[in-house]
Amino acid sequence: MTVLRKGDVSFWHADMGGLPKLRAGLDGDTTADICIVGAGYTGLWTAYYLKLAQPSLDVVVLEREFAGFGASGRNGGWLTGGFAWNHERYRATSSDAAVRAMVAAMNGTVDEVIRVAGVEGIDADIRRTDELMVAVNPAQLARVAAEVAHRRGWGEQDRVSQISAAEALARIHIPGTLGAMLVGGVARVQPAKLVRGLALAVERLGVRIAEGTRALEITPGEVKTDHGTVHAPIILRATEGFTATLPGAKRDWLPLNSAQIVTAPLPPEFWDKIGWQGHEIVGDFANAYCYCQRTREGRITVGARGVPYKFGSGIDDRGRPDQATIARLTAILHRHFPDARSVQIDHAWCGVLGVPRDWCATVGLDKATGIGWAGGYVGVGVSTSNLAGRTLADLALVRDTDLVHLPWVNRKVRPWEPEPLRWLGVRGMYGLLNAADRREEQTQASQTSRLARFGNWMTGR
Repeated sequence: MTVLRKGDVSFWHADMGGLPKLRAGLDGDTTADICIVGAGYTGLWTAYYLKLAQPSLDVVVLEREFAGFGASGRNGGWLTGGFAWNHERYRATSSDAAVRAMVAAMNGTVDEVIRVAGVEGIDADIRRTDELMVAVNPAQLARVAAEVAHRRGWGEQDRVSQISAAEALARIHIPGTLGAMLVGGVARVQPAKLVRGLALAVERLGVRIAEGTRALEITPGEVKTDHGTVHAPIILRATEGFTATLPGAKRDWLPLNSAQIVTAPLPPEFWDKIGWQGHEIVGDFANAYCYCQRTREGRITVGARGVPYKFGSGIDDRGRPDQATIARLTAILHRHFPDARSVQIDHAWCGVLGVPRDWCATVGLDKATGIGWAGGYVGVGVSTSNLAGRTLADLALVRDTDLVHLPWVNRKVRPWEPEPLRWLGVRGMYGLLNAADRREEQTQASQTSRLARFGNWMTGR
């Protein structure tokens, strides 16, 4: 399969006419009330809520590339408000009620993001819809039932349900569908439009964004960059998947790779045949799952893990994926949407997301050092970053709100193992997950393959 464009950060930026012109970098040493490192969703949401709460604050945001260069401008455009982590792990250090409060807070992020986009005039192709996670073999169907029961048991009774094959196929015709999990109250977005619009919104509030400015070292009270030093009593690290590039942080959060392809626009007769008239965000219950959306102009994006992790916590080359990953994504496209076999793949790209050792997101602020952080979203950052930004703002302003008492606040996570152990563990895990998917398809067994259970156990997922 020929791909017209590879890398160039992402299709989402190309969809906006190309990469943005850089804002001015830091011009020598400066001071601020709060310095934020990273101009993705987390950093920008934090700056936004800080300035709303206290307009007089002097806030500076440092960005190595440009606002939205990382996962914020490369993701699958799923605004779900979902709780993608292990409920029991959070409960072990808090309470049942606290975890339920966090689930509810996460669910509320969809409305909050859409509200702010409306207030700030951000046109990000936002469309309210449902999430449809299909099962195409008996083992996947068993996982649908288990996940629906689990999430409903944690307070999502009103938004999560299991639907039949007929109901799922009536929405979108994916061959072999046996049933699906349906999640209401979600939205599809064009992620780069959202992050660029958010950057403009915080600038209007008076936030300084210094692009092309690399943070070299973060210590209490100052951030040293290649363009000068920022002195600030509070420093908030919002680097997510790029955290491993900072000195001393290589083992904090693992940069896990994910990749996507996008088709050329599809003709009306294609949509007449397969449905998808509700523009649902669509995935499957494979162990090595995929995520898809129908874009505003009638393209299909397909995302999944390709080469999941690069040795030594390596980062991709400005979104350029390898050919094997493109081939795997194309195979998923053709399997779920066979009528798209003859359609050109216009763009392929990749990026990294942050994964803590226990696969549970955290947000926090060390009062002794004044250094805060948020991330480890494990791939659900479009909505999670909004809650993280609001929480970081409350922590920085020492506001005693409900958000600062949620169980992910100041959660301690042990570091990842040194190399080559983490490379072996992550690559081994995804090798087993892919093998489990092949086994389940071949055997049509009604239980999850032991290979998947062993793979998840390897890295504590």
